Amino acid sequence: MENFSLILAIVVVTALAFDFTNGFHDTANAMATTISTGALKPKVAVAMSAVLNLVGAFLSVEVANTISKGLVDETGIRPEVIFAALVGAILWNLLTWLVGLPSSSSHALMGGLIGATIASAGVGAVHGDVLVTKVLIPAVVAPIVAGLAAMLATRLSYSIGRKADGKAAAKGYRAGQIASAGLVSLAHGTNDAQKTMGIITLALVAGGAVAPDSDPPLWVILSAGMAIALGTYLGGWRIIRTMGKGLTDLQPQQGFAAQTSAATVILASSHLGFSLSTTHSVSGSVMGAGLGRKGGVVRWSTATRMFVAWGLTLPAAALVGALAEYVTGLGSWGTAIVAAFLIGSSAWIWKLSRREVVDHTNVNDADAEPAGVVTTAIAAVTPPPTGDLTATIPAPAATEPTPSQATA
Repeated sequence: MENFSLILAIVVVTALAFDFTNGFHDTANAMATTISTGALKPKVAVAMSAVLNLVGAFLSVEVANTISKGLVDETGIRPEVIFAALVGAILWNLLTWLVGLPSSSSHALMGGLIGATIASAGVGAVHGDVLVTKVLIPAVVAPIVAGLAAMLATRLSYSIGRKADGKAAAKGYRAGQIASAGLVSLAHGTNDAQKTMGIITLALVAGGAVAPDSDPPLWVILSAGMAIALGTYLGGWRIIRTMGKGLTDLQPQQGFAAQTSAATVILASSHLGFSLSTTHSVSGSVMGAGLGRKGGVVRWSTATRMFVAWGLTLPAAALVGALAEYVTGLGSWGTAIVAAFLIGSSAWIWKLSRREVVDHTNVNDADAEPAGVVTTAIAAVTPPPTGDLTATIPAPAATEPTPSQATA
């Protein structure tokens, strides 16, 4: 019983570590466009997002129940299986953060859980109908729906603001961006924090600490909300740069349209219990907003790399989760080896990230990647829309170069 208590404590701590990485990995979902357009200063934006993530964690438990009750068979799942799943999810989050690619923390978690469960109990322990209807279908549909909604909302915004006073309209759109960014943060807490609640609850059920089919205990809700809020406050600046500057160049009305569309999709999915990727939804809405403005472009080379990462997330995390489960199945020393590997790999990735630091001081620096021949040509020959507010919106203040940039 003492050994069991130790492994359960390890699982809970590891789950909260995943929740922390989920926070800084997905900060871009709520605040990248707000930061890139200058509507909020970077540190203010992430602080606001962190608070609203914490509040959102208390609004619902439907997604948590999908993870803890629906995706895999609770019976026969050991705490070690949950630990192995979390190892796969954390490492995928850190690797994609290192290269600045927005990928789904949700799918990383579910991929790790699926792989570890199959390695432990076989394919039959995974509920395929839940996987398809509440994970895979939303993964495909959500970015499309959010992208189309954002594109239409962007065109509508420019059409309505055609005769508006430029400075007054720009100020209004910035205020709207702040409000919509807050809504996305709230939705992110409602959806993503619940995934950690669900995985901890599943571990508690597996360990016999709570009864099967139980909702997450209050302490689980509180700790998951605080972990994701802390991670959000630290800011995943690499992914914020990609989402805000790497995919397209957004103006305030585009940012407002993108965030409002994404928040609507995320909140609706949370209500229905869909374990939706907020990254997919926001990325789709950002690209849709980019296409919705005449002369706007999407950097498809960046988008393609992002799509590849999306496709690899589930299988890559599942493979790592399955391998970790195999090693933990060798006994307590196997679990210790996996834990040491997780800590060592995380430290190595962090060390690599220090070679080129991206933080709040340089997050809005222009992306080095060109827009591409086709999109550049289209932008060059397409006249700006009537009532375009870009001329009346001051550009964000230039930041001082870091010492590494000055010597480069």
